[in-house]
Amino acid sequence: MSRNTILTSLLVLGSFFCGNALAQEHSEQFPVADNIRKPAVDSLFADTALLRISDSLVAERLNMHKTNLTILAAWAGINIIQGSISANNAQGRDRYFFNMNSYWNLVNMGIATYGLIRMKKDLTRKYSYTQNLLEQQKLEKILLLNSGLDLAYIATGLYLKERGARLNSEQAAGFGNSLILQGAFLLVFDLVQYGNHRRNGKILERQTGNLQIGPTGNGIGLAYHFK
Repeated sequence: MSRNTILTSLLVLGSFFCGNALAQEHSEQFPVADNIRKPAVDSLFADTALLRISDSLVAERLNMHKTNLTILAAWAGINIIQGSISANNAQGRDRYFFNMNSYWNLVNMGIATYGLIRMKKDLTRKYSYTQNLLEQQKLEKILLLNSGLDLAYIATGLYLKERGARLNSEQAAGFGNSLILQGAFLLVFDLVQYGNHRRNGKILERQTGNLQIGPTGNGIGLAYHFK
C-alpha cells in the first residue's frame, strides 16, 4: 500500500496545537527547501482532503443536532398540550402526573428553542479541522453527562413513587411517575444521539491518527500519512 508524506514547516505545527484554522495557515507562503518541493505540493492536497472530511462531518453533526432539537421540541409540545388538557380531566395522582409532564416540558421546550435559534449562527461558522475535533469531543462529553443526569431523574422518580405509596401521597406518586417517564425518554434520546455522534468522532480520530511529527529539511514538521 503506497503512502505520501506531507511535510510543512515548524510554523504550521505551532498553529495546529494552538487551534488555528488549518485552511488559513496552509494558504500562507512558507519557505521550503529546494529538495522538498514535491511534498510541499502534496501538502496542499492533504490539507484539502482533511478539510473536505472535516467540513462533511461538521455538516452532518449540525444536521443531526437540528433533527434532535426538533424531536425534543415536538416531544415537549405534545406533553405540554396533552398534559394541560388531561390534568383538568384527571383526579388524584394522575392529575399530578400530567401537571408535572407539562411543567417539565416547558424547560425542554426552552432548551430546544434556544438550540434551534443558535443553530443559525453555527451553520454560518467555519471550522478548522482542530476546532471540529474539539467541538465533536465536547458534544460527546455533554451527551454522556446528560445520560448520567437522566438516570438521576429516573432514580428520583422511583424514590418519589415509593414515598407516595408509603405515605399515601398522591402528589409524590404522580410526580414520581412523571419523572420516570421523562427521564426514560431523555435517557434513550441522549444515548441514541451519543451513538450517532460517536461514529463521526471515530472518523475524525482516525484522521488525527494519520498526523505525525517528524524531522524535515527545515527542522521539525507536521506530516500527514495516507493509508
